[in-house]
Amino acid sequence: MNDASNPVPLIELGEVRKTYNAGLPSEAEVLHGIDLRVMPGEFIALIGPSGSGKSTLLSIIGLLERMSTGRYRLQGEEVQSLDDNSLTLRRRHALGFVFQFHHLLPAFTALENVTMPALMAEGRVSAVQLAKARELLDAVGLARAMNKRPSELSGGMQQRVAIARALVMEPPLVLADEPTGNLDTASSDEVFVQLRRMHAERGVSFVVVTHDPRLAARCDRLVELVDGRIARDEPIVHP
Repeated sequence: MNDASNPVPLIELGEVRKTYNAGLPSEAEVLHGIDLRVMPGEFIALIGPSGSGKSTLLSIIGLLERMSTGRYRLQGEEVQSLDDNSLTLRRRHALGFVFQFHHLLPAFTALENVTMPALMAEGRVSAVQLAKARELLDAVGLARAMNKRPSELSGGMQQRVAIARALVMEPPLVLADEPTGNLDTASSDEVFVQLRRMHAERGVSFVVVTHDPRLAARCDRLVELVDGRIARDEPIVHP
């Protein structure tokens, strides 16, 4: 049994490396021995210049891409040797995703989009999951937009639907890749406020990739990648 004062990391990476085109003249290693822990309740900004490996690292953490070498524990379980089906199951129940482009299905309502992960995971949407989806849309301020399609929503509203969708399976960790990168300043602030609210009210951990220094400064921990290595990992002190 885990001691509450010594919680198991949600994510634990050790010496993670990623090489593309291994053995070919175009071989390139983009991650060079990454060590990273994400603890329950953290809100982390992942920053760095273009090409530093942020998206690759997030894809590996999200079980969307396999590392070349290294160790990866997800909620204490070694996952690097799991087969694809096992990885899919772990991803569905342990991780939520918010991307720069919301990837909402245009033919479906906001409510239907939020319930989509449950439908994909179990082949049906239970009454409990439907109620959860409604509650999440209400929590992100979209109670009156549940039956609207994405084309009827602003960009910021669409991203708030994506946040609700990421949380419907109640994952302990949400990975957000430039979630405000396609929005104007006001909409970016609106979406970020919702991320912080979900963190505060629900205890969900977040790793947020962002190029926006304003948003990074409002996180609780800063991890900076430079040329595939962690150049900085430090808490952010808020006044």
